[in-house]
Amino acid sequence: MAAKITSSSSSSSFNVLALLLTLLLCISTDVQLSLADTTSKTYTNYLQTACNSTTYPQLCFKSLSSYTSTIKTNDLKLCRTALTVTLKAASNTSSLVKALSKQKSLSKTEAGIIKDCIEVIGDSIDELNQSLKALGSLKGSDIEFQIANIKTWISAAITDEDTCTEGFEERNITDEVMIKIRKSIVNVTRLTSNALALINILS
Repeated sequence: MAAKITSSSSSSSFNVLALLLTLLLCISTDVQLSLADTTSKTYTNYLQTACNSTTYPQLCFKSLSSYTSTIKTNDLKLCRTALTVTLKAASNTSSLVKALSKQKSLSKTEAGIIKDCIEVIGDSIDELNQSLKALGSLKGSDIEFQIANIKTWISAAITDEDTCTEGFEERNITDEVMIKIRKSIVNVTRLTSNALALINILS
């Protein structure tokens, strides 16, 4: 009889211990989830605040929101990511324009506009690359001077992109292909403008 009581007591103690461990595990998981949620909100709020300082805040947040875990609350990472996203968009636009330039339905005027756009977008991509490279090697006592150079390159990229869109506006283009090209370039111009505004945070 004593052996049965001891066995029953041991079984009961084991069950209580198992229950306590399960409870502690659940509490720990809830705490971790809560902390992760708080951290995620902190990163999102940081990005939202930064984007509110740009010319196109909604586009800024939309283009960067998937990178919050990378950016966190780091100004330099924010600027690098913004430039990287802009450079990718510019490269995609360049590929699009080159592909659409082969359309046989284009008039001579439209073909000329596209040719000019391909050239200035190429210049814009070079300038964005220079900016990103310089941003990745900020150091020394003349950081303000380096940031000023980065701003100059990004501003030059915006000028190139504007040159392309002005070609469309001056000729009142209505062709569907040309409208598609212009829309893509306008998007790049806005992303570039936002990147420039975010660089000001470093200053």
